[in-house]
Amino acid sequence: MARHLIQGREVAMPVRIRDASVCSASYLVRADAARAVIAYSRLDVAEVLPRKALCTLVFVDYVDGDLGPYHEFGVAFLVRPPGAGPAPRGGLRANLAELRRSGAGVFVHWLPVDQGFTLEAGRAIWGFPKELADIDLRTSSPYKRCILRKDDRLVLDLLVKPGVPAPGTGMMTVLDAYTHLEGVTRRVPWSVSARGVRVRPGGALIRLGNHPIARELSELGLPRRALVTGTASHVTMAFDEAKES
Repeated sequence: MARHLIQGREVAMPVRIRDASVCSASYLVRADAARAVIAYSRLDVAEVLPRKALCTLVFVDYVDGDLGPYHEFGVAFLVRPPGAGPAPRGGLRANLAELRRSGAGVFVHWLPVDQGFTLEAGRAIWGFPKELADIDLRTSSPYKRCILRKDDRLVLDLLVKPGVPAPGTGMMTVLDAYTHLEGVTRRVPWSVSARGVRVRPGGALIRLGNHPIARELSELGLPRRALVTGTASHVTMAFDEAKES
């Protein structure tokens, strides 16, 4: 079993999250703009529609896990795996079928957190682009809200409205997460199981601030209507050893 020493403490692999709550809002954005944003990673966005990529904003309250309790916000893109070739030019059904065949993954572009231990662990073990930020999560009511500030500047204020219960929750899903840090792109095997899942079309209200990341999101086309939003009240996860891609 692989182990990593972080701030004098051993972290065994895989790292397990035993309980977390997750809220997300996914947007269709211009594929050419998304490609420009993640060009440094040498990965290509997946086109779910012709010339449209998927950008997801997510905020997480980690309650119980190997890295301790903390809050996290993420900006992620659906991407094609390395070596998958050029994106197809078909309709929605053809594009989704091709993505299932090729094994699309999630590229984590930005990942602010509010605790130092998870920041160092995430960067050292997997290359996650974690940064310290002020993350105010308000999740006790049906309307879930995240107010994110970095360097004393507002990045965004994101509100997710409740959806309807989704059937078939609680099953384990295995994904590939991709990261890029200090010139190295990595693939992180990631498994997720969620209970208390609610989804809906639209359902997000977002106000962007004056931080550079906010300007980047604006250039992608936000804040327009979200494609879909989701919440999950109880999520478990496991993160395995990263592999260079």
